[in-house]
Amino acid sequence: MAFIDEIIIHAEAGRGGDGVVRWRHEKFIPKGGPAGGDGGRGGDFYVRAVRDINALARYQAKREFSAGRGEDGKGKSLHGKKGEDFFLELPVGSVITNLGTEEKRQLLSEGETIQLLRGGYGGYGNEHFKGPDNTTPREWNPGQEGEKGDFFIELELFADIGLVGLPSAGKSSLLNALTKSRAKVGDYAFTTLDPNLGDFYGYVIADIPGLIKGANEGKGLGVKFLRHIKRTKMLAHLVSFENPDMLKAYGEVRKELEKYDQKLDLAENGLARKKEVVILSKTDMAENEKAVKNAVKEFKNLRPDVFIISLYDDHSVKELSSILSAILKNS
Repeated sequence: MAFIDEIIIHAEAGRGGDGVVRWRHEKFIPKGGPAGGDGGRGGDFYVRAVRDINALARYQAKREFSAGRGEDGKGKSLHGKKGEDFFLELPVGSVITNLGTEEKRQLLSEGETIQLLRGGYGGYGNEHFKGPDNTTPREWNPGQEGEKGDFFIELELFADIGLVGLPSAGKSSLLNALTKSRAKVGDYAFTTLDPNLGDFYGYVIADIPGLIKGANEGKGLGVKFLRHIKRTKMLAHLVSFENPDMLKAYGEVRKELEKYDQKLDLAENGLARKKEVVILSKTDMAENEKAVKNAVKEFKNLRPDVFIISLYDDHSVKELSSILSAILKNS
């Protein structure tokens, strides 16, 4: 199933049921009278957050949805039933924009439910129009149409840790090592075309597509990358020992984050201001132990939290896992 993180849908709340003209015909009430019930209200249209990153993919084939129509009124003064409400399940982190009004709504937590559209009111039956001057009314109302609209739905991932770094920094491999995820791994750029998620002691780690220079302008996979890390609590920035200039590689990613913040005027809540730990990956590719120590020293001048890891060293993986867990618990 392809990963879908944005979609446009057409949604309609239910039409109200019609009022009806009916008359009383009880045996001991010879004069009868109006007894037409009102129509039921149309069903409302809701969106509900679920913890399923692939939820939007369900709606590729069908993009038009509607709530139930209200039931028409009945005789004996019985009103019609309300139409069935419709609940569209969307991933946590979805931003829903009404394309007609430009109003934005956000689903921030699992189970959160938002009413997007109200169902139409049911029409009045003829009993409603009864009065001293109108003892045999024949008036009735049709039900009103429900609200309708087109909506742009965009997913912004929620994660406790977002793994960032240049392509082939080892993010997918680290995600697989820290969680039970089975993210695709390769030795070429852009192995990760879609965000991957992993469960880390109840926290969520997201392996997010890599950056290249100019990502803030949409080059490579940058736009998708930057949008999906906007809501992560903290960043784990991987820099591989395969890079001949590790500080330059780190700086390229930081520069893209800062440019994106400036473009959206994020200031205090920007990507570049999130808590960040630096993970120097693939230490098995370093020239020697001295090169590793020098790299750690250089990066500690930039960030206080600097760690090293080799996926061939189980001890380094376990140590990093414990450190990240402790940081999250205290954050």
